[in-house]
Amino acid sequence: MFDVEILLEDCPGSLGRMGTALGQAGISVEGGGAWVTNGRGVAHFLFKDGAAASKALGNAGITVGRVREVVLLLLKQAVPGQLGILTGRMADAGVNIETLYSDHDHQLVLVTDRPEEAQRVADLWACS
Repeated sequence: MFDVEILLEDCPGSLGRMGTALGQAGISVEGGGAWVTNGRGVAHFLFKDGAAASKALGNAGITVGRVREVVLLLLKQAVPGQLGILTGRMADAGVNIETLYSDHDHQLVLVTDRPEEAQRVADLWACS
């Protein structure tokens, strides 16, 4: 799975144009979200094929930032404090979490500066 960073205008219709471009290309969004900060729109969405999503968006004149592989994992929802424990383990391993959201399967999506190390931590997490 791939996180695609999408730079959007802060105006009505920006998300609609994005969604239309992806839909016309037959590309499904698997998770993500969009925010406006200081007058700039930034979205992070999850796709099975990040290159295809990036191409469809670019063809529609929508600016794509980075396309990056992600780490996916499930938290133990019934146990309070899971997010703090997991992110603490990532920090202890020297991993900076740059983007965090969830997908349609309730998995945590992590975009990090050290994806291989983040995956190692996530694998250990899944075994605990």
